Amino acid sequence: MTAAILGFALFSLLVAMAPGPDTLLVLRNCLRGGRRTGSATALGAAAGSLAWGIAAALGLAAALQRWDAAFTAVRLAGAAYLVFLGAQVLWAQRRAGAAAVEVPDEGGRAPAAGEAFRQGLLSCLLNPKVGVFFVAVVPQFLPEGGGSALGTTLLFGAVDAAVAGVWLLLVAAGATRLLGWLRRPRVHRNLERTTGGVLVALGVGTAVEG
Repeated sequence: MTAAILGFALFSLLVAMAPGPDTLLVLRNCLRGGRRTGSATALGAAAGSLAWGIAAALGLAAALQRWDAAFTAVRLAGAAYLVFLGAQVLWAQRRAGAAAVEVPDEGGRAPAAGEAFRQGLLSCLLNPKVGVFFVAVVPQFLPEGGGSALGTTLLFGAVDAAVAGVWLLLVAAGATRLLGWLRRPRVHRNLERTTGGVLVALGVGTAVEG
């Protein structure tokens, strides 16, 4: 059982390290509100991952995957949310124009910790690929004769949430150390535009997936 947990934790870490919407949100909110805001985003994403793990253990993720209409609805909602966040960033930068400012205008204000947590949570909850990950990957790590599949899947869900949370918190901590450089006007503008564009692209890509 220990080997299965360690193997799953390593696999989860590799998946978490791949850049995605959650990582981008953590970086963006770190830039806007510092480590506290970025960390709240990371914890929200980890909570979303835990919710998907519980859903997978109860069979909801598998049912969602089989029910095309529901899966598509969640996927499109997630795509719309990513496009909304990206467009919000791009609009704020357009309003700022070419002005060299250290602090974004009200369109790029720093979200409060609760709002940042909700952003991370929604980013993960509206990504059905997280549920598919559990349905497709967890069975491969279930040890034979290792007890209840429900209990083991719940345990793996907690492991995945912990791994994702720790990794994203490390991302937030690393970004915080670079805030002085990242908040330089030119760097800040370019990073915001890149982040906004990538979020929109991820949303559009998610929407057009078959």
